[in-house]
Amino acid sequence: MKNGFDKSLREQLVQLLNGGHAHATFDDAVEGFPPELRGKKVKDLPYSAWMLLEHMRLAQWDILEFSRSAKHQSPKFPEGYWPATADPPQESSWDESIKSFRADLKAMQKLVSDPKTDLNKPFPWGDGQNVMREALLVADHNAYHLGEFVVLRRLLGAWKK
Repeated sequence: MKNGFDKSLREQLVQLLNGGHAHATFDDAVEGFPPELRGKKVKDLPYSAWMLLEHMRLAQWDILEFSRSAKHQSPKFPEGYWPATADPPQESSWDESIKSFRADLKAMQKLVSDPKTDLNKPFPWGDGQNVMREALLVADHNAYHLGEFVVLRRLLGAWKK
């Protein structure tokens, strides 16, 4: 790729991973979420905010680790990608999950930003995946579930944006 295009592509991928623009960001979605509502489900939705948050964290972590190492073993699908309970298991679990999600997102952004990373080169493992595909998958997956998160907050009366 030409240098200017490569730099621009990397910058656009990082922005996409950040979210925003036409969508709520991760920080918008989780900021000020009332602790008493984190494990609450609403009629006809099979998940709580805690379940969505942990699912996003687990899936993003798995995609990041798959992108970095052939030795990574993905969790069993689908149960390994969702928490076992609707409520956070401990009071600190919510904040720990948010911190971990942010750290893994930054790590994916760093991987994408590194000019030494060939965005298009298939990994020697997997089925032809590459860093660009995995970054797009993270952005798409996060946007999808952030939308659900916002809808859940609205239904719970906890969205003030």
